[in-house]
Amino acid sequence: MRSDNVTKGAHRAPNRSLLYAMGYTKEELERPLIGVVSAHSEIVPGHAHLDKIADAVKAGVRMAGGTPILIPAIGVCDGIAMGHIGMKYSLASRELIADSVETMTMAHQLDGLVLIPNCDKIVPGMVMAAVRMNVPAVVCSGGPMLAGCYDGEEVSLSKLFEAVGAYKAGLIDEEKLTECETGACPGCGSCAGMYTANSMNCLCESMGIALPGNGTIPAVSNKRIMLAKHAGMAIMNLVEKNICARDIINETSIRNALACDMALGCSSNSVLHLLAIANEAGVPLDLNLFNEMSAKVPNLCHLAPAGSTHMQDLDAAGGIPAVQAELCKRGLLDTSAITATGKTLGENIEGARIKSTKAIRPIEDPYSETGGIQILWGNIAQNGCVVKRSAVAPEMLCHSGPARVFNSEDEAIEAIYSGKIVDGDVVVIRYEGPKGGPGMREMLNPTSALAGMKLDKTVALITDGRFSGASRGASIGHVSPEAADGGNIALICEGDIISIDIPNASINVEVPDEELAARREKLVMPEPNVKSGWLARYARLVSGADKGAVMQ
Repeated sequence: MRSDNVTKGAHRAPNRSLLYAMGYTKEELERPLIGVVSAHSEIVPGHAHLDKIADAVKAGVRMAGGTPILIPAIGVCDGIAMGHIGMKYSLASRELIADSVETMTMAHQLDGLVLIPNCDKIVPGMVMAAVRMNVPAVVCSGGPMLAGCYDGEEVSLSKLFEAVGAYKAGLIDEEKLTECETGACPGCGSCAGMYTANSMNCLCESMGIALPGNGTIPAVSNKRIMLAKHAGMAIMNLVEKNICARDIINETSIRNALACDMALGCSSNSVLHLLAIANEAGVPLDLNLFNEMSAKVPNLCHLAPAGSTHMQDLDAAGGIPAVQAELCKRGLLDTSAITATGKTLGENIEGARIKSTKAIRPIEDPYSETGGIQILWGNIAQNGCVVKRSAVAPEMLCHSGPARVFNSEDEAIEAIYSGKIVDGDVVVIRYEGPKGGPGMREMLNPTSALAGMKLDKTVALITDGRFSGASRGASIGHVSPEAADGGNIALICEGDIISIDIPNASINVEVPDEELAARREKLVMPEPNVKSGWLARYARLVSGADKGAVMQ
């Protein structure tokens, strides 16, 4: 056992003494030491209840013969950080989380980990650490929030961001905005749509690093506590059998996750995070594979923001096992993949079925025969860019219009709110990439403003930044190379015609190569947005979005 380096032998008497100082007993130190890494805090609604989840995990570990040791992790709430400098820290925090989990695990020689995240960057950050170290690990998320209520309908956070746009456009009054504000988020859990947090929790289940139910059981359900206890028991089984993170997360399971990504219509951020996880696992993965999977995997779910259903509906319909069972009908998953249960994927989903077509369509009747994510290439994005195809209105799958160019999100949102964007425009937001932002801010404010102003079916938005999973419309992000790296997005001028063809995976500015070359000769890079602190260091070391925005 790794913990023998801390607990065994006369020469480790000082180490043991420090553990005794905290009340651990000799008997506890003779058992496997299991890190219970909890992102509990009082600033993130998805994390506010993780102390209860951690307690349940610790009970499961003890029941199965281990010694649980609680370790904290940081977490940014993207919704609270949205629209100001705070969002620059969100994606960057993924690397801090991975590094801190590695630090605590290796410094204290823990035998296994139960990872308790819930939101956005915390989930992939913890998983990146587990596969980097290749230790036994189980993910046990806090579960999704229940949908709220507004105007007699089930809603989630994306509706509130859109309500701001509607208010700015004079379509609703302050009273209606307040009604939405107080009703959209009714309690703890990750926001109720298929946004980034729930996407990653579902994909952890799809990869097998989390137990069945991890992605969809509501945060407030008794089954979530039961799941946490089972996760605590499961890690002891993995430690005993020496089943490590890379035994579970490998080329096979990542392909399985990509298939589920396409079927579920996950957040476009899932592309960044799967690339980063694959990088840590030593698995070759590039953007071409996303389109390969999209071409053959039907889209079976239209959860918010793409549709009106929410995570509680997906859970009631059979959850991820039901989606996986549908995909198996066409041989789209490798059911031999080992999972955190100690069993194969095929064994885990035996007997799974769709219980309601409200949230999961049968594979014979999908929303579309192609998946929810599409990668585009062209002279704007020579290394690729990403769109959540399942959340794009059919009339916007092909679009051509004049560029409206902004060098920051703040400039763009001011123009949108003041009514300067009109039907047919293509909003271009640049210098918001991993280096240029730095931190690749999410663009939920501008996309939601466009949707709230009823422009999401007539206006496209492209950026070297990224989008919240709550964004909908022709929102095309992760443009690579980014502007701060001299990418062609930096050469677009106001009024240039931009042509977008999502079905044919292309995006181009209608400007001759010679003209782009001439513009490049005159290009003057702006001063860095951040020149000190952690973000300045991040900007110097981060890779492009097409590589997962990982630290180099």
